[in-house]
Amino acid sequence: MDRSIYTDALKMHSKANQMREQLRSQLRGTLVALLLERSGRCRAIARSFTAEQAELRRWEPGARAARTAAARSRSIKRRHVPRTMRSYQKLRTAVPQLVLSQEEEEEEENAATPTPAGRSKLAPWWVGSGLLITAVLLSTITVWVLRQVSRGWHGPAPPPQCHLVPESHRYDCYPERSVVVTQELCESRGCCFIETLPAVEGKRGVPWCFYPPNFPSYVVQSLNQTALGMTGLLVRREKAYYPKDIQVLRMDVEFQTNTRLRIKITDAAKPRYEVPLEVPRVMKRAENPIYSLEFSQDPFGVLLRRQGTGTVLLNTTVAPLIFADQFLQISTTLPSRFLYGLGEHRSTLLHSLDWNTLTLWARDVAPTESFNLYGAHPFYLLMEEGGDAHGVFLLNSNAMEVALQPAPGLTWRTIGGVLDFYIFLGPDPNMVIQQYQEVIGFPAMPPLWALGFHLCRWGYGSSNETWQTARAMRNFQIPQDAQWNDIDYMDGYRDFTFDPQKFASLPSLVEDLHKHGQHYVMILDPGISSTSPHGSYWPFDEGLRRGLFLNTTQGQPLIGQVWPGYTAFPDFSNMDTHRWWLENLQRFHTHVPFDGLWIDMNEPSNFMDGSEEGCPPGELDSPPYTPAVLGNSLSAKTVCASAKQNASVHYNLHNLYGLKEAEATASALIQIRGKRPFVISRSTFPSQGRYSGHWLGDNRSQWKDMYYSIPGMLSFSLFGIPLVGADICGFSGSTSEELCTRWMQLGAFYPFSRNHNTQNEKAQDPTAFSPSARTAMKDVLLTRYSLLPFLYTLFHRAHLQGETVARPLFFEFPWDVATYGLDRQFLWGQSLLVTPVLEPGADSVLGYFPQGVWYDFYTGSSVNSSGEMLKLSAPLDHLNLHLREGSILPTQKPGITSKATRGNPLRLIVALSPRATAWGDLFWDDGESLDTFEQGNYSYLVFNATEVGHGGEGRRVSGTPRA
Repeated sequence: MDRSIYTDALKMHSKANQMREQLRSQLRGTLVALLLERSGRCRAIARSFTAEQAELRRWEPGARAARTAAARSRSIKRRHVPRTMRSYQKLRTAVPQLVLSQEEEEEEENAATPTPAGRSKLAPWWVGSGLLITAVLLSTITVWVLRQVSRGWHGPAPPPQCHLVPESHRYDCYPERSVVVTQELCESRGCCFIETLPAVEGKRGVPWCFYPPNFPSYVVQSLNQTALGMTGLLVRREKAYYPKDIQVLRMDVEFQTNTRLRIKITDAAKPRYEVPLEVPRVMKRAENPIYSLEFSQDPFGVLLRRQGTGTVLLNTTVAPLIFADQFLQISTTLPSRFLYGLGEHRSTLLHSLDWNTLTLWARDVAPTESFNLYGAHPFYLLMEEGGDAHGVFLLNSNAMEVALQPAPGLTWRTIGGVLDFYIFLGPDPNMVIQQYQEVIGFPAMPPLWALGFHLCRWGYGSSNETWQTARAMRNFQIPQDAQWNDIDYMDGYRDFTFDPQKFASLPSLVEDLHKHGQHYVMILDPGISSTSPHGSYWPFDEGLRRGLFLNTTQGQPLIGQVWPGYTAFPDFSNMDTHRWWLENLQRFHTHVPFDGLWIDMNEPSNFMDGSEEGCPPGELDSPPYTPAVLGNSLSAKTVCASAKQNASVHYNLHNLYGLKEAEATASALIQIRGKRPFVISRSTFPSQGRYSGHWLGDNRSQWKDMYYSIPGMLSFSLFGIPLVGADICGFSGSTSEELCTRWMQLGAFYPFSRNHNTQNEKAQDPTAFSPSARTAMKDVLLTRYSLLPFLYTLFHRAHLQGETVARPLFFEFPWDVATYGLDRQFLWGQSLLVTPVLEPGADSVLGYFPQGVWYDFYTGSSVNSSGEMLKLSAPLDHLNLHLREGSILPTQKPGITSKATRGNPLRLIVALSPRATAWGDLFWDDGESLDTFEQGNYSYLVFNATEVGHGGEGRRVSGTPRA
């Protein structure tokens, strides 16, 4: 619910509050009489409260330890149960690792156990504990009575069990934001209602309406072993409060590998929509999993533990499972507060668990905190105490929100599909990301030129002005591999056209770029103009003839509005659309031989809400529950959720639109050019890295935007999209020379490095600035180009086995808790530490150096850190780079293009460890051909350095070819 709305409502009752205060003095005079009158009721509450406290104490750590010891003496296996939930009945089935707690047996055994003789006397500690319990009990009763008095005894008090639920563990029973949740509304759902202090404006706080410990949920009706794991039926005995709740669910559990588990819950009676994503099929059950899985029978719940440490990774017994047709919800506790991922959002790398809700619904909006942005990635990585890590992926493409709370806990809410979870056990964060990509697919190997510097702006105005910019970069010998154009190259903003007047020389520009070893990239939007006279615009005419556009519920093309005016939207879930897309690109390529494609506006974006006719009434466009999407509607600045597509309705496919367009685009480029495709997409979904990279959207020329680009980049490294970067110097607004210089230094170490800005602002390419700034920008780009062999090898490792390219420091130092929140620095691979300046007017910067020896990249001077924050000199022309001990970096004398650089000599930079050893590797091929590794057309060298003598004598570096 929207707490600001509730705050306004409270203000409306301020006069009533004042009147109550005036009456309180009178009521105090009658308090004793009221207490006597209601003494029976108080005693009943006291008894209930005492029983609930006793139940809670059963699950406190000390009591639990005592019970465990007693249970072991009786050779009965027990499992921990969350203290806010009732205990569970044991499921009678012989399934390995299946453990269900059993209150009844324990109570009987406790009753049969004689009281030790030593307990016959009241020990002093018993007396003290009794007095303490009595004081707490009386205080609670007094608070309850005073609350009733202050409210004039209106309405029933929340049951005592509600007060026993700590605020941090209150799972929201009424998450609707458009409703002022009253006690009556809350209790109509059977939930607890307790007011707390309103949250800060714009934030959600402790839910006032939350689930009681005994809220009805599903129960396990049956559970049986299968060749891969288990299968079972879950039954709901009481209807949920959302319409069309599903009474019987099927659960399938697969122990897929020793470090990967899959749990899928769906309708047992009929099929539901599932994401059409290729995932690995498992043929046998894991033999030695590093996890154990337990179930609660009534209510249903999953407890997943790490075998080595006993850490509970998932515990879904803390709140009920709800599975209705258009509302699916499951909650869990978390083993720590160090949680990452769940994109796409603008935030710090480490998410706040302070009642933070993250919405996943692709949306065209300039990156802003708290908004759902361009892509959807329902995956999180969590660091556990001690340095282990695990990840959870929900394979679901429907509108979704993930509610985080300080328990720590998490709630998944989605409005369609199934609950299809993959859990990755790592145990280190690098391995978690690799295991995740084993499911969604490893990223494509980019062409070498894609790792060079790219330049673009909306507002060049003409192909000649674009050409002049490229020439100026060459004249100043500033590295550049690709020149781009935004939508102003088009004729009337229509795809597959170019302006015959302003961009008449575009084919010649592209030819000139190719002669200088450079490349051309152009933008495409999915919206196809629908207003041209019939027969004058082949893309629309042919798409209409073949029936390739999104349709309304009436079967007519859905018409929205984007840059060219009224537009239709291609249905990329239809493979015939892929063929039509290819044909359009082939026709245009004969005139303008582009090398790569930038696909924008593919959420899909729409300047209207829904369509020119709006959206029809119904459960798809107005579902029973709408997640916290920007605009409060699924159709806000996009197409109607009810739009028909080949694979399903847009309600299910919206978050996949950018992924499917990227798939079609990459395939078309391969067929047209016969080389590795280069595609940059705005909207993304899991497995996107197989087809494209990503840029972080329409940022602003502000210092905070530069900072936010780092957690954004690192998050997409977690999502399996290593080719990622932000618009260097900012897209909208005018940059300053200082800001752009610092941003060029940072952007030179984005895996995807592009300077881009909007129209009607001053130019921000390196040639537009003073000689000193221009030189600083040139020098840092030359540094990037010298490191291309190292960067290219990192991308090979990402493509081959899912390693990250740009990575957070905690990936390499998971035992160092001080690294968990760092997002103002990052690493390239294991070895290169980047510490940029992110604030104006600075000539120094603070950077954290994990334990070990670090070498200055430029001077070779060393710092032996014990794990500390250091102040580094950082004049405007300097970016701090440091090499980690024990590493070898392959480098090359830089040229002004990647092609020129390839012809220059290679060299190695060796950073010895204290033991005088170092290691590195190099992957090298022709930089553009398809499947060079798969076909064996490459060289791979491993370098080892040792020191066998003294005083620098006997140092040896060897390179070994590897297959």
